[in-house]
Amino acid sequence: MAEPEKDDFLDDIDEAEAEELADEFEELEPEAIELDSLRAERDALQDKFMRALADAENSRKRAQKERHDAERYGGSRLARDLLPVYDNLKRAVESAPQEQKELAAALIEGVELTMREMVSVLKKHGIEPIAPKVGDKFDPQHHEAMFEAPVPGTKAGEIIQVSADGFIMHDRLLRPAQVGVSSNTGG
Repeated sequence: MAEPEKDDFLDDIDEAEAEELADEFEELEPEAIELDSLRAERDALQDKFMRALADAENSRKRAQKERHDAERYGGSRLARDLLPVYDNLKRAVESAPQEQKELAAALIEGVELTMREMVSVLKKHGIEPIAPKVGDKFDPQHHEAMFEAPVPGTKAGEIIQVSADGFIMHDRLLRPAQVGVSSNTGG
C-alpha cells in the first residue's frame, strides 16, 4: 500500500497564518489591555458615581424628614413640661368643695377659663388630650395602668379610675392617660 502523501506546503500555510495572527495579536494586545483597563476604570468610576448619587439622595430625604419632624414635633419637650401645669389646674378645680366654688365663683371660673385656653393653645399645635372615662376599655396604646383592683360590677380591663389625662401630639403619644383598671375575671 502506498503511503499517503504529506502536504508540507499546507503545513507551511497554516504556520504562516498562525505567525501572522500572532503578530497582529501582539500588536493589538497592549491596546486591548489598555482598553480593558480603561473600561474597568470607567465601570468603577460609574459605580462610585451612582453610589454617591444614591447617598446624596438619601441624605436629602433624611434631611427633609428631619425638618418635617422638627416642624411637627419640635414643641413636644415644651408641651411635656406644661402638662403638669394643666394637671394642677384641673386638680385645683376638682378639689374645691361646693361651698368654696360658690364663695369663690369668679376665681374658679378664672382657673377653668385658663385651663380651656391652655387646651385650646395645645390643640392649635396638634396636641389633643386623651380623657378616658370610667367604664371605658383599657387601651395600652393610650393608657398607663397605675393599679389593678377587683371592683364588683365591672369587667376585667375596664377603667375604674382616671388619675391624669393623657396627651397625644399628632400621631405621637406625649403622655399616656394614667388610669386604674379592673381586674375582675367574672363580670
